[in-house]
Amino acid sequence: MNLLNKLFNNKNNNILCIYFTAGYPTIESVEKILLTLQQVKVDVIEIGIPYSDPIADGLIIQKSNQIALQNGMNISLLFSIINKIKKYINVPIIIMGYYNQFYKYGEDLFLQNCKFYGISGLIIPDLPVNVFLKKYKNLFKRYSVSMIFLITSETNNKRLIILNQLTDSFLYIVGSNSITGKKITISQQQINFFKRIKKILKNTPKLIGFGIQNKNEFKLACKYANGGIIGSSFIQAINKDKLEISISEYIKSIR
Repeated sequence: MNLLNKLFNNKNNNILCIYFTAGYPTIESVEKILLTLQQVKVDVIEIGIPYSDPIADGLIIQKSNQIALQNGMNISLLFSIINKIKKYINVPIIIMGYYNQFYKYGEDLFLQNCKFYGISGLIIPDLPVNVFLKKYKNLFKRYSVSMIFLITSETNNKRLIILNQLTDSFLYIVGSNSITGKKITISQQQINFFKRIKKILKNTPKLIGFGIQNKNEFKLACKYANGGIIGSSFIQAINKDKLEISISEYIKSIR
């Protein structure tokens, strides 16, 4: 059982997952951000591997990706940084990246490293479920790494059941049809979507992401799921000259 499974076994609500892009604002900040987020008792940390052509990320995360790539961040460097501090980390870490990165690095080696460096799960938004089933399901199981699937308002009930059967950690509810970080007002249509998911997947851990930017929106995510994922808003709040303080103050503003 990895740390992600232990978390959801022991905690049912108010789960706060914070996303940041590896290598933003600096390479050195990765270690400090991880340790500070753990210190302020964030429940899950999602690390984004910077990518030049993201499909779901909005302008804020896109910009952080560009800066991180300019700083020289890559997958091997990220693993080496995590390796330096893994003995101090006890909060579940998940990695978000794209299929091309996973494939190019070498799928077996990627998952092997995830297990070795203590990574609990992966989010690969453009990896089709049927490809996962055919090629990777057993590989993920071998290395005890969870694959985290995204569900949207377009996901029909039949597919929801399939994803529910496949998941061994939590499902990621995409709270908005827009890209990440877009300022939105939660509509009744979205609320109905959240209610539908909550009813169908009553006992399955779920987190809502995309568009969660403040305390009220986090509370709303906790009402319809086990918690929320915040990315763009957190990245905006990072002050590289006052890294630890800016992180601590931001988390206080959410909880």
